[in-house]
Amino acid sequence: MPHPPIQAKLITNRSNISYLSGFTGSAGFMLLTKNKDYLFTDSRYIERAKNTIKKGIEIIDVTRVWRNPEELKKSWQKILKKHRVKVLGVEEDDLTVAKFKKFKKISKSKNGKIKFTDISGEIETKRETKTEKEIQLIKRSQRINEKVFVEIKKIVQVLRGRSSTISEMDLAWKIKELAHKYGADDIAFDPIVAFGKNSAIPHHQPGKTRLKKQDVTLIDIGVKYKGYCSDMTRTILPRKPSPQQKEIYNIVLTAQKEAIKKIRAGITGKKADSYSRSIIEKAGYGDYYEHAGGHGIGIDIHESPSLSENYTKKLKKNSVITIEPGIYIPGKFGVRIEDMVIVTEKGTTNLTKTSK
Repeated sequence: MPHPPIQAKLITNRSNISYLSGFTGSAGFMLLTKNKDYLFTDSRYIERAKNTIKKGIEIIDVTRVWRNPEELKKSWQKILKKHRVKVLGVEEDDLTVAKFKKFKKISKSKNGKIKFTDISGEIETKRETKTEKEIQLIKRSQRINEKVFVEIKKIVQVLRGRSSTISEMDLAWKIKELAHKYGADDIAFDPIVAFGKNSAIPHHQPGKTRLKKQDVTLIDIGVKYKGYCSDMTRTILPRKPSPQQKEIYNIVLTAQKEAIKKIRAGITGKKADSYSRSIIEKAGYGDYYEHAGGHGIGIDIHESPSLSENYTKKLKKNSVITIEPGIYIPGKFGVRIEDMVIVTEKGTTNLTKTSK
């Protein structure tokens, strides 16, 4: 039989907690009830929470009771009873088995057990539609990202082909330094820097490979600004690219431009993916394009929606996504071009200003 309507929601996913409350500490959880929302955290984060969370959310200090199971149970049930909670939604995709067992244990009372139901993805779905404030923060994050790339591109162009040149790891470290220099709070993910044949590995981990004169250079970077991510990939060809390098680059560029032109709110992620994928397939390189055509971005570097062949949900107005087709020829080189766009009812608005 179906559960009665959910009367409260237990939020444990850190990104969802940040979205709902503004709290960014590494320890805590939220309880959302019909009349009041609660943030539970310990003494390490109490003052931080007081200064950062949204108004109207009550902070519960669990420092003392967390070590005492009976006290914790008593405090937790007092709140559940106050709000007459009989059904509690939980994020099963986030909760470990151990944590879920703990919440079940402290929720059990003489008056009967609380019923649990899965709400995984519910908050993430709300996060897809960005507010104007969120869009402005993502824009600011991308402007910083672009400043970083401009300097990285100069380094690649100046040092390419020199006998004593830079390694992938050196360049990845420089990206982190520049992100800090230009005002980022952090990097959104470890930079992908790939020279030569390493560029054929979509998520290559930078190593000691040094830059050679005829190397294709793939740079995938993103930063965080006030909690919001940016993401961009550029592929830098050598000064005199080979015919195959030029061919592959132009196919990927055409595919990306077509997707940017045709994607709009109301189409499925599968359809959005198909715009770039079909062009690459028609060019004979479908087997060399094995990842999704893009993803949602915001508080997390990868969030809903997805531009992939198995994503049948529709894209929403004011969602922010990446569009990033690629072709990867094993043992030779790879090309990926990635922009961030806002999805609108009529099409997309490109947030990425860096030249391709």
